Amino acid sequence: MTRTTVLMADDHALLMDGLIPLVRQEFEIIGVARDGRAMIQMARHHHPDVIVSDISMPHLNGIDAARILQKEANCAKLLFMSMHADLPLVAEANKAEVSRENSLTLRQREVLQLLAEGKTMKEVAALLGISTRTAESHKYEIMRQLGVQTTADIIRYAVRIKLV
Repeated sequence: MTRTTVLMADDHALLMDGLIPLVRQEFEIIGVARDGRAMIQMARHHHPDVIVSDISMPHLNGIDAARILQKEANCAKLLFMSMHADLPLVAEANKAEVSRENSLTLRQREVLQLLAEGKTMKEVAALLGISTRTAESHKYEIMRQLGVQTTADIIRYAVRIKLV
């Protein structure tokens, strides 16, 4: 009988060190990703049956990473774990598999998260594989949609919605 394949995604090494042996008892772990971008790449390469993901990870959070995979018709089941006791954040994770209206596009949310993590526009562009000018264009569109005037305002927004 074939064992269910699992991709683990969490940036907390201590947690993963404790959780992996438990999961291995019943499932085949095909990879461990330390951020949302790595999670996407590993899922594309390994096609796991299940992805166990932290909600808050660097470079791209687990919720948005799951949305990207969902749009690509990745069939993996998602299981989110989090240290957050914030019910709206948990509800957001539950909706990750369901298409829903949002004022910001997925790319804009990626730019927003990276800015809130302290990345420069050059670093954002490099991480996303786009030009600096395109990254800046996304930033200004985010500012327009949120009705804010400064980068600090959009970072405060990212913190308020717990994107970082």
